[in-house]
Amino acid sequence: MNCIIVDDEPIARQGMSDLIEKKTKLSLKGGFKNTAEAAAYLDSNAIDLVFLDVEMPGVNGLDFARTLSPGTLVIFTTAYAHYALKSYEVDAIDYLVKPIREERFLKAVNKAGQFNHYLSDAFEKSRFERMENACIFIRADRLLHKIPLYDILYIEGMKDYVIINLKDRRLITAMNIRTTLSKLPSVTFKRISKSYVVNIDHVTALGNHAVYLKDIELPLGLAYRDEFFDDFTRHGPALT
Repeated sequence: MNCIIVDDEPIARQGMSDLIEKKTKLSLKGGFKNTAEAAAYLDSNAIDLVFLDVEMPGVNGLDFARTLSPGTLVIFTTAYAHYALKSYEVDAIDYLVKPIREERFLKAVNKAGQFNHYLSDAFEKSRFERMENACIFIRADRLLHKIPLYDILYIEGMKDYVIINLKDRRLITAMNIRTTLSKLPSVTFKRISKSYVVNIDHVTALGNHAVYLKDIELPLGLAYRDEFFDDFTRHGPALT
């Protein structure tokens, strides 16, 4: 699993980094001193697990956790035990009190790994059925549109707007691409660049710098390329 650390204390970030790199198979992608930096990173990068402090300048960890996509797991790391109850309100995987003991840390990581594996397996087993029936509601042109997820080919971000490209039409709605992506199942909708998200079930071919949906060619960003190649090869054949 890919992970990041969000903590305003440099010593705490280093200690957590040492635990992650020496004791687990997690892939640490970065450490951030506040939630604003972490949010900017998450806007362009897919992360499975966040080690998150609670008391930080600006937006605190509890409020930040509420903004994360449902597929992003959270383990809180804090010096204050009294936040434990509130952590469950945001569906945190675990709650670690500093100083963090190695065995307690490993227990939390194992729990996150098991939960991530369970979610992936459960969604993969039923993703075709879910995609056939699941819908998203989008406001556009002063109307509330009910859109079957499988009808979405790809999504293009344009600052505070997104263009949702369907099989037979396009809808423009006032939402940024990160918020839109958080409303979609992460197993099927994948970010391929800062500006594009694709429905992987409609992807028919890949190049070094492009993703193809039949005759539609979209740019594949270098930062996303390796992860998307892995996702595409594991995902199975497209339904188109």
